[in-house]
Amino acid sequence: CGNCVCFSVHYVVWLRTFTGMFAIRGDDITVKSYKVESRITSRFAHTTVRSSVVNSGSKAQSIGFNVQIPKRAFITNFTMNVNGITFTGSVKEKTVARNLYAQAKARGKAAGIVRTNSQDMETFKTEVHVPPGSHIQFELHYQEMMQRKLGVYEHSLHLQPGRLVPQFQVERRIKVELFCFCVTAHIVFKPNVEQQRKCENCTDSGVDGLFRVTYDVSRDHNAGELQVSDGHFVQFFAPSSLTPLPKNIVFVIDVSGSMWGVKMKQTVEAMQAILDDLTMDDYFSIVDFNHNVRCWSEDLVPGSSIQVEEAKSYIRGIKPNGGTNINEALMKAVQMLLKASNQRLIDPRSVSMIILVSDGDPTVGEIKLSKIQKNVKRVMKEEFSLFSLGIGFDVDYDFLERIAMENRGMAQRILANHAASEQLRSFYRQVSSPLLRQITIQFPEEAVSDVTHNRFDKFFSGSELVVAGKLRLTEETTLTSFTTASASMDLTLETETEIGELDAKLAGQQHSVTGFARQMWAYITVNQLISERSLAPTAAKKRKITQRILTLAVEHQFVTPLTALLVESEDGGERLLADSPKDPKQGCCSGMTVPTPVILNYSPPPWVLPATLAPPIENDPHFIVHLPRAQMDVCFNIDSEPGHILNLVSDPGAGVVVNGQLVGAKGPRADGKTSTYFGAISVYYQPEGLEVTASTERITVRDSHRGPLLHLGGHRQHHAGRCIDQFRKSNYKSSLFNAPKALYIVSVYVGYDTSSTTNGG
Repeated sequence: CGNCVCFSVHYVVWLRTFTGMFAIRGDDITVKSYKVESRITSRFAHTTVRSSVVNSGSKAQSIGFNVQIPKRAFITNFTMNVNGITFTGSVKEKTVARNLYAQAKARGKAAGIVRTNSQDMETFKTEVHVPPGSHIQFELHYQEMMQRKLGVYEHSLHLQPGRLVPQFQVERRIKVELFCFCVTAHIVFKPNVEQQRKCENCTDSGVDGLFRVTYDVSRDHNAGELQVSDGHFVQFFAPSSLTPLPKNIVFVIDVSGSMWGVKMKQTVEAMQAILDDLTMDDYFSIVDFNHNVRCWSEDLVPGSSIQVEEAKSYIRGIKPNGGTNINEALMKAVQMLLKASNQRLIDPRSVSMIILVSDGDPTVGEIKLSKIQKNVKRVMKEEFSLFSLGIGFDVDYDFLERIAMENRGMAQRILANHAASEQLRSFYRQVSSPLLRQITIQFPEEAVSDVTHNRFDKFFSGSELVVAGKLRLTEETTLTSFTTASASMDLTLETETEIGELDAKLAGQQHSVTGFARQMWAYITVNQLISERSLAPTAAKKRKITQRILTLAVEHQFVTPLTALLVESEDGGERLLADSPKDPKQGCCSGMTVPTPVILNYSPPPWVLPATLAPPIENDPHFIVHLPRAQMDVCFNIDSEPGHILNLVSDPGAGVVVNGQLVGAKGPRADGKTSTYFGAISVYYQPEGLEVTASTERITVRDSHRGPLLHLGGHRQHHAGRCIDQFRKSNYKSSLFNAPKALYIVSVYVGYDTSSTTNGG
C-alpha cells in the first residue's frame, strides 16, 4: 500500500503564576491528582478531565472545579464523588431537566453549574461547600470533531490546575485509519512538581497554558478517504495538488466612529498584508462605509502591484467616524460583483466573494436585521459567498453568522485587541485559495440513509469536507462514493471501501473512541440542524427541527443549546443542573442573573456545612450597558466615594466627553458605608466648546468662547419647557445636535422635594 500516513506533532505549555482560569478554588486545598486524557480516532476526539481534591484546611470551604473547553465541543457527561457520595450526569431535554431540578431545589437539595462563553472557549464551573477533611473527585467528558484549517488538525487543551500537583498527567492517543494502515501517535506530558514550578523557589506558580497538538495525514487519493464502522460511514475529502482558482473579492470595511482606535489600526494593518496576497489573476475592490458608502474603485480591478499599492494607500487614509450603514454597503458590494459578472470581466470559473469587517449594529439606513438579511439574500447570486468578521465582544455575532451561512459563507468573531490583525489575516488565509467549486459527494441511494450535507459551494486549500451517514441493511460488502466538482475542468472521482474491515481492526484496540463513526454522524447532524434552526423561515419548521435536535442530542448524550446536563446523587435526592451557555435575552438589573448559563442558588445537603456569603453592593451607581441586537444587558457597580468624578463617555473621534460626579447619602448604611449617587452630569462637546451640566440644583450651559449661555436653578417650578425656551432665546446655534459623527442621548432625571420650596435630591 505504501506509506499512507505521516504526523507532525507539536505542543506548547507555559509555566507561569496562577491565573485561576482553570482553578481548584479555595484556601488550604490540596490537589492530589490532575489527569487529562484525549483519544482521537479518525478526527473525532473524546476528552476526559479528572481531578482529585482534598479540603486540607481546618474549616469548611467551597471547592470549585473550572474547565475551559472548545466552544465547538459537546459536553457528554460530568460525575462527582463527594465523601463517597457519587453524582452522575445524564443529558435530558432542557424542560425535563429543569423540572427535575426544580423538585430538588424545592427540597433545598440543589446546586448550580455555570457555563459561560468567550470567543472560542466555554468555561464549565461547579462548586461544592464541604467540611474539613473532605475528599472530592471531579470528572468531565466532552467530544468534538477535529476541523482541518490551513493544512492541519489542531487539538488544544487548556491546562490550569491552579496548584502544584503531585500526580499531573496529560495523555493523548491519536489514531488514524487510512486504507491499509492503522497508525497511532501516543503523546504523554507528565511533569513532576519541580518541573511544574515557574522558578526554583516559586510556590504560587505551575502549569498554566495550552497543550496543543497539530497533525495532518498524507493523502495519496484525491477521491478522499471513506471509512465504515458501527453501521455508519464517514467520507473525508481534501484533495491536494490542485491549482488555485482565480477569485473576485469585494472587501467591505466598517469605518464608523466605533471603529476608532485599536480596531481600525489592526484592520488597516491586516489589510496591508491581505492585499499583498492578491495576484494578477484576482480581481478586487474596496467598499468602506459609515453613514455613507464609498468605493475605492467602482469596478473590480486586477490585483497588480500598482493597483494593490493604491488600495493600500487608500486604506491607510481612512479616518473612522459617523454611523453604520451595513445594508447599503452590502448592496453596493453585490452590485459590483454582478456588474463584473454580467459584463464578463471576470473568469467564469473564478470564485466571487464578499468579506465584511464590522464591529457594530446598523444605525443608519435600514437598521432592521431581518430586513437586511432578506435584502442580501434576494440580490446575491448563487455563485457568490459572503464572509463576516465581527470585531469586538458586543458585536451582534448571531446576525453576522446568519447572514454568512445563508449566503454560502462563514463568520468569525475577532477579539478587539492587539492580536486582531493576525486574527483577520488568519481568517483570510483560510479562504484565499479556492481549489474547487460546486462539489457533490454521493453514495448509492439503496446503500445509505440520513446523509449529512453533501453539496458544498467551495473547497479551499488546507480545509476538509466531511460527509457522514447511516448504512442500510443490505448484502453489499463494499461502499462506494462518487464525487463531482468543478475546477479548471469538471472532475469526477470515485473511491471504495470494504464494509466491516475497519471494525475488525478496531476490535482489539482499547484506546479507540467507541462508536466514533456513529458519534461523528450525530455530531455533524446536530450542528447542521442547529444552523438550520437559526434560519428556519416559519415557526412550524423551527419546531420540527427542534424536535429532531432534542431526539438526537438525548440519544447521543450531547449537551446542546436545547438540552441540559442533570447531575444526580445515587439516590436521586441531590441534583445539579448545567444549562447551555446561551446569551441572555433579559436585563440584568431586574432581579435576573447576568450569565444565562443557569446560575442557581446552592442549598447544601445534610453532609455539607453552610457557607457565609458577602452582602451585595446596593445604592451605588449601577451601570447598564445594553447590547441591542443581542438583547443583553451587562451590569456592574462602582464602589467609590462622594465627590469623585467618573468618566462615563469619551469619544475622541466625535469630540464628546460625559462625566458624572458622585454625592453621598444623608446617612450611612447598616454596614457603616456611605451610599453614593450621581449628583451632577456634564456633557462637553469639544468642536464647539459647549458644556452642559445638570444637577439636582441647577442646569447650566457654557460656551468656552462666549461664557455662560444659560443658568437655571433654585425653585422647583423650573421645568423642561422653560429651559428649552430660554435656550432658544439665547439665539445660540450649535452643531452638537446635528453632528454627523455620533449621536449621544443623555437623559438626566432631576427630582424635586414637593414638601418645601427648596430643592431635594
